[in-house]
Amino acid sequence: MTSNQKFYTVWKGKKPGVYTKWNECKAQVEGFEGAKYKSFSSRAEAEKAFTDGHELHIKSSFTTKKNTPEKNLPPKITGKGKPILPSISVDAACSGNPGIMEYQGVDTASGKRLFHQGPFKNGTNNLGEFLALVHALAYMQKHQLNLPIYTDSKTARAWVRDKKIKTTLAKNTANAPLFELVERALQWLQTYSYNTPILTWDTPNWGEIPADFGRK
Repeated sequence: MTSNQKFYTVWKGKKPGVYTKWNECKAQVEGFEGAKYKSFSSRAEAEKAFTDGHELHIKSSFTTKKNTPEKNLPPKITGKGKPILPSISVDAACSGNPGIMEYQGVDTASGKRLFHQGPFKNGTNNLGEFLALVHALAYMQKHQLNLPIYTDSKTARAWVRDKKIKTTLAKNTANAPLFELVERALQWLQTYSYNTPILTWDTPNWGEIPADFGRK
């Protein structure tokens, strides 16, 4: 057993219990409405948490007021399967390539914005998607959460996985603040470890990701 072994407690899922692998945990919670689960660093903690119940170990999911106007709700998810909830969705928008770029992260279920950065001059969509993912990881750590993150960018996932960006965009005076943020993101990836699942949003079946800026 390695020192970074994780144990996953599933309170609400297809088969509640304690699991030693993320894939086993994922199989119990994916597509299960209202799933409740969390990772722990030891089996003893995980088993105690299972006995305690999720109320003592999971902060309330992001919610909106009951009178939230319909126009502020995220697009209705239709098609095969369902995303894991609660979770965070991230996306970026760029007017031109390069162009004015911004990114955000939202609660997948409610569409509530959790963070937003930009606009940045002379940026690209790939850089925005990458920064959104790293921002979401840092957000999880800051708020002591362990929720899946959804993205529709394969490039951003690869850059985060490799802890390296492969952009042809040249740094200049206009985008210097953007590149400073990118350097901070790369430094964060080199400094901190995480086991947060980064999952691909199934656009063909679920529609646009909830963090989409709606500018297509």
